[in-house]
Amino acid sequence: MGFLEGKVALITGAARGQGRAHAVTSAREGAAVVLVDIADQMKTVPYAMATDEDLAETAREVEELGGRALSITADVRSQADLDAAVSHGIAEFGKIDILIANAGIWTTGPFWELSEQAWDEMIGVNLTGVWKSAKAVARHMIERQTGSIVITSSTNGLEPGLNYAHYVSAKHGVIGLMKNIALELAPHGVRCNAICPGAILTPMNNHQASWNMIAGHKGGTEADMIEGGYHFGALKERSFLAPQVIADTALYLNSELAAAVTGVTIPVDAGHTLLAGFNHNPVR
Repeated sequence: MGFLEGKVALITGAARGQGRAHAVTSAREGAAVVLVDIADQMKTVPYAMATDEDLAETAREVEELGGRALSITADVRSQADLDAAVSHGIAEFGKIDILIANAGIWTTGPFWELSEQAWDEMIGVNLTGVWKSAKAVARHMIERQTGSIVITSSTNGLEPGLNYAHYVSAKHGVIGLMKNIALELAPHGVRCNAICPGAILTPMNNHQASWNMIAGHKGGTEADMIEGGYHFGALKERSFLAPQVIADTALYLNSELAAAVTGVTIPVDAGHTLLAGFNHNPVR
């Protein structure tokens, strides 16, 4: 028996990275999964976003474990898309017990240089998309008087980040949203919590622009990024963390182990939030 035996989890941004880790972990622990991803490129995002092939690979990995997967292409900025995904998931599996609102994008630029489109796409996916995802499952969970919602925020939901004010705003926003969702759904037996990932190695940050930013110059490399990651946290021998550490935290929050836990924010950041700035003497 897994920790999520007999449950059904809907996961946004499921095609790769943290979303894939959530899907595979949920399936390993006994849940059927509804995999939602836009599987398309957004205009202001400079790195390659997930594809239909990525979404199919997540489903394949779930099914390889003997799990059940339903893949749906949807945009979290569209309430109609999300409502349809929820309806499809219920029709396929009979219910939805868990929402992992994980879909997100990351772009950079000084706040005074951000275009309105860059701001709108960031807030639309990373904040409004979380609200719409929760809204899509809320009535179903209220009707059943049970459910768990886990929202992906960031350490940038707790502190600023140079040259991504729109990302910081969205990630701060979802923590406030989480608290209100938790408060409003508590009388119905539905829990809501947030995870604040630190430096996690995913396609969202493992690309040339990110390497350059961390290296402090053009022509940065992945090795430069990994080296920089050692200065981010306090824990020994930790640089960029695997997506699995976030999936493990969501597993706890969605399981009966956290049956009395709601309205909390959990940083998973190798101790970054303990530091005043960066760790200038990392142990590795």
